[in-house]
Amino acid sequence: MAGTGIFSYAPAIALFPLVAFVVALVFGKYMPKKGAIAGIFATAGSLLLSLVMFAAVAGGEVYHETLYEWTSGEITSQVGAEEIEFTFGILLDPLSTLMLVIVSLVALLVHVFSLGYMNAEGETGLPRYYAELGLFTFSMLAFVFADNLLMAFMFFELVGLCSYLLIGFWFRTQSAPSAAKKAFLVTRFGDYFFLIGVVAIAATFGTVAFAGDDSFVTAAETAIDDGTQLFGFDAQTWVTITGLLVLGGVIGKSAQFPLHTWLPDAMEGPTTVSALIHAATMVAAGVYLVARMFGYYALSPTALAIIAFVGGFTALFAATMGVVKDDIKQVLAYSTISQYGYMMLGLGVGGYVAGVFHLMNHAFFKALLFLGAGAVIVLMHHEQDMWKMGGLKNKAPVTYYTFLAGALALAGIVPFSGFWSKDEILYDALIVGLEQPVILAAYAMGLVAVFFTGFYTFRMVFLTFHGEPRSEMAEDPHPVGWAIKVPLITLGVLATVAGLANLAPVAKLLSIDITFLEFWLDGEYGAVEGLTYHDYHETVPFEEGYITSETVTMLLGAGVSLGLALAGALTAHSLYNVPEPSRHMTKLGGAYTTLRSNYYQDEFQVWLAEGLTLPIARAANWFDQTVIDGTVNAVSSVSLFGSDRVKHVQTGIVTNYAALLVAGFLGLLVVLGLYGGWF
Repeated sequence: MAGTGIFSYAPAIALFPLVAFVVALVFGKYMPKKGAIAGIFATAGSLLLSLVMFAAVAGGEVYHETLYEWTSGEITSQVGAEEIEFTFGILLDPLSTLMLVIVSLVALLVHVFSLGYMNAEGETGLPRYYAELGLFTFSMLAFVFADNLLMAFMFFELVGLCSYLLIGFWFRTQSAPSAAKKAFLVTRFGDYFFLIGVVAIAATFGTVAFAGDDSFVTAAETAIDDGTQLFGFDAQTWVTITGLLVLGGVIGKSAQFPLHTWLPDAMEGPTTVSALIHAATMVAAGVYLVARMFGYYALSPTALAIIAFVGGFTALFAATMGVVKDDIKQVLAYSTISQYGYMMLGLGVGGYVAGVFHLMNHAFFKALLFLGAGAVIVLMHHEQDMWKMGGLKNKAPVTYYTFLAGALALAGIVPFSGFWSKDEILYDALIVGLEQPVILAAYAMGLVAVFFTGFYTFRMVFLTFHGEPRSEMAEDPHPVGWAIKVPLITLGVLATVAGLANLAPVAKLLSIDITFLEFWLDGEYGAVEGLTYHDYHETVPFEEGYITSETVTMLLGAGVSLGLALAGALTAHSLYNVPEPSRHMTKLGGAYTTLRSNYYQDEFQVWLAEGLTLPIARAANWFDQTVIDGTVNAVSSVSLFGSDRVKHVQTGIVTNYAALLVAGFLGLLVVLGLYGGWF
């Protein structure tokens, strides 16, 4: 439905940061704060407009408008569509407006925080930094409100380019450019499958639109209902194949197993960049895409099960590595991988609202934790090793208490935001898992990961802030200013109260059928044509004698999860909340070495590249050069040899040409005489 009035300003949500990018890049070196002011005003404008659009959608309107037709043409698709259009358009519905608010808010706070953090670094190249932040924000905002899959893919790639530029911001070092290249290459590998998926969907359904009667979701549902054969497959199998191809890009961007190895290395970029990447832009883009295409994935139980299993495994896999890291940013990096695993688990079990709920909460508490880590790094004169910290609790109370709020949310301790969304995901997984063993396995992995999350989170808190100072930097920390404290306080409040948006357990206790976020995403406002998510999600019935009470099940599940989180936190308390903590993890022996080496995944990837891919590439190159090109070259060499000999006939002497003509004529006469019966 096309909107009017205030919706006509919607493109400015993304254009504001794009203008800031140009201003900072061209004029930043002449401006106060080297372009930061332009970025702050731009992201503030984006946030204001996003809130206006959010309110407009809350009034019952949905904005869907085509802004520009890139190209169109005839196509013979598998469902009979004869014309396809590739356009740039805007779709503002409950999901996209919620995400626009999240992205613009986090981007604004990162810009403000950068005033204190980057200045404290005494950094050069700040105009480039603020320009790249602006381009990054523009890319993500445009990706969020894209109304079709091709447009989303293009901005998905631009997000990847911006992450490459920002991770490698300190390009004069050896580690930052290497990390940037690794992030770029690993995510490009996943995006290759994404591109094939986009082409396959376009060729199958003759459309790449997310919403409306002409959406590929609607076309796919119709094909399944009609029993249509698509490229030799039944429609549901083909939906599974194409959905999994797109999922390749999601796994890369959202750092899910096995394409997660780039994310810990990405900590080589500025901590402000880490906050933006992990909370609201690049890593969030993959999960958001699954949510955006949820109606399509929900047509394939197989695709959903794979998403759920990958998410559950990643949640546990990454959490185990987080328990042995000493760099504060590395701990947070592995927690990001793990938490996005929870989101994938939620979406994979049909918990659309729960997955998006955790995406929202995670944006707030993970941005808080990374910016809090940035504040700690400033306090510690740029030191990141937690074993050289300690004793910062009383010396930096604002940083400590806001960081603690983020830690409680990450660990899933009631009543902080992470508890509500994480437990809703686990509850949804349990209910579906009671009918599907593979989902029950994913639920079990997610549940076990809760303990490790509580442990590594509070190990980080105690090593960083508690005990006695363990270095001169911790004895005499550098002060932080208002530009650092204000974003921390803002995010600290959100990490504490954001869970109120969807108190599912409380709603069950009070016999309330629907909560705000559930109503917002999956109720009347969420029922955009072609995107009616609740139509695809059938919950497992609570049969009498099988499960006596849905409420009891939810509360028992939440109680077990909370107990595991507290057990992890208390274990960390007993080991590390002491004046002089010891390196207890080293006592794990070989397991410690394996975890510190990240299960030797980097070594495996190097072996895969050098030991397998490179020999295959060399063999293919030899075959191409020797057999293919050799055959062509051999044919051409015969021609060249013959022409080289024949060219000597061309002497330029007229008498030679006359003699050759006479000889040829005589030869022709002889042939005709012998074979033509002349003699």
